Amino acid sequence: MAEYGDEEHPLLIGGVKVPCYVLEDTERVLSQRGFFDALGITSRGGEMDRFITHAHLEAYMSAETVAALRNPLRMRQPRGGPLAFTYKAPLLVDVCNAVLSSRDNKTLDDVYADVAIRADVIVRAVAKVGIIALIDEATGYTRAELLQTLLQRFLREELARWTKLFPDEFYEQIFRLRGWTWKGRSINPPGIVAHYTKDYVYARLTPGILPKLEQLNPKVGKHRRHKHTQFLTEDFGVPALNQHLATVVTIMRGSENWDDFKTSMDKYLPRHAENLNLPLLEWGKEQVPEDDG
Repeated sequence: MAEYGDEEHPLLIGGVKVPCYVLEDTERVLSQRGFFDALGITSRGGEMDRFITHAHLEAYMSAETVAALRNPLRMRQPRGGPLAFTYKAPLLVDVCNAVLSSRDNKTLDDVYADVAIRADVIVRAVAKVGIIALIDEATGYTRAELLQTLLQRFLREELARWTKLFPDEFYEQIFRLRGWTWKGRSINPPGIVAHYTKDYVYARLTPGILPKLEQLNPKVGKHRRHKHTQFLTEDFGVPALNQHLATVVTIMRGSENWDDFKTSMDKYLPRHAENLNLPLLEWGKEQVPEDDG
């Protein structure tokens, strides 16, 4: 029996709406139909078996994962109704990783080329812990203690020594998409870049992390004393940031202009909280350069 979730509040993954639920035992699940839609495969009888076989996925997944895919869970929605098939949410990440491994090893059937593209978007956008947090947010299950536990994995108690984490290409692509002349990282970027970093990186990294970082690292005057990255844990926060930045840069490379990039970001990596009201500023001398990276 599902305690949280309904069809009207789906999880958005790669532009696809996926119904998601939290069961009585706190297991987070995705509807079978939504699971298939996220991957771009047809939801019909026996399709999972065909998919596993023709995409050669068994070579890249554990026997337990394959068994779980072939034996979906039955669930009744909170409002009642007939039983529905579901999959444990982390299985979507397992399948995506297997698809990408099959593609990289040239064992993926050509018919699943589009599935590999979807898998690449999904696996870069979420991790197993991330997808659980996203489902909790979408279903309304997120409680303060759960969010606090997640943030504890992302954020450290003691300030770390600063090391460069943001790749130069992140800034170079911003300049290209905005039509600015790129003069290298030795030149301070315009102040608006700090707002872009807040919006497209921290506001979309994981639920609750942006307000927590701004609490830990407040502005003193017009500047912050530290970089936000100095508060990320090495074993979880930094890898999550690196993965997120890799996805953002990939989306930048495929965008023709700034509007195209913004549309793609809102589709594939939407904000976890309310929309940010960012000023549409031009690069002027009066702006104060600041970069939270």
